[in-house]
Amino acid sequence: MKFLEKQIEDMLLYKESLGYSRRTYSYFLNDLARYIDKKVNVSETLSISDILPWCIQRDTEKAEGFRRRITAAREFTKYLYAIGKCDTILSMDLVPSTHRYTPYLFTDEELRTLFLTCDKQKSNSKNPLYGDIISVIFRLIYFCGLRPNEGRELYRKDIDTNRCTLFIRKNKSHKERLIPMAEDLSNLCKKYISKRDILFPDSELMFPSITGEAYSSKWLTQQFLKIWAQAFPENKDAKVRIYDLRHRFATTVLQEWIDNSEDLYTALPYLSSYMGHSDYKHTAYYIHLLPERLLKSSAINLEYFQTLIPEVCS
Repeated sequence: MKFLEKQIEDMLLYKESLGYSRRTYSYFLNDLARYIDKKVNVSETLSISDILPWCIQRDTEKAEGFRRRITAAREFTKYLYAIGKCDTILSMDLVPSTHRYTPYLFTDEELRTLFLTCDKQKSNSKNPLYGDIISVIFRLIYFCGLRPNEGRELYRKDIDTNRCTLFIRKNKSHKERLIPMAEDLSNLCKKYISKRDILFPDSELMFPSITGEAYSSKWLTQQFLKIWAQAFPENKDAKVRIYDLRHRFATTVLQEWIDNSEDLYTALPYLSSYMGHSDYKHTAYYIHLLPERLLKSSAINLEYFQTLIPEVCS
């Protein structure tokens, strides 16, 4: 066990040096270490055959959770193999392909109704900033094309309302970026900040919880689904996600470019940079979400773009 503990910690430190979070791997690798400790005597090197039984999907495990677990193990074996401590690298062929998630693309009217419902949320004695947070945070995520965690983890100092800019710290692609905001959105943030500074003067976060810490992903999802159910009670069971706001942002930009006869081949990298993608091929994924009439546009060589679009799993 001492051997694995040291190698796991060394790998986590290595990943952190590259900008990755240890949380991506630590839970799964510690689980793997406990399994090996019970089944195998490992002193200096690890054999793939020793961990294959651990690499079987569990009855209680969803496909994406299984993929994350095996991905962590594969990264660990890649690290061990590179330093001569494993006989080979775990193959991802062990993991069945997952189905591509089809984002829910909100209509203009749905977005208007959604944001109006956000504005109707009331603050209370337990959370005096709640209504204001809900009114601002989902607009920021949509109008700036943010990942949900980029919105909820913003720092107060990350928003410059005078210059209308938003600073995004290291994220999924381990990059930082400075992006512009629309003036009306910046003014909304400025109004919100003046109230936030009075109620939570000691918190560094843009959207502090009642403890002063960042809200959890679960909390934000719960609020979004609650607001959706209020806005569309007849369609409350629709499969919508906060992330779909980011999808809609990307397709809206692409659609506007096509309507304005922009050259997508030269414009796409700009959208990729704005959204914080590590490779503009990931931005090309949004092409297939466009309405059919736009896919037939002469502005899009669909056969070429299909070669760029990666698999995006749920």
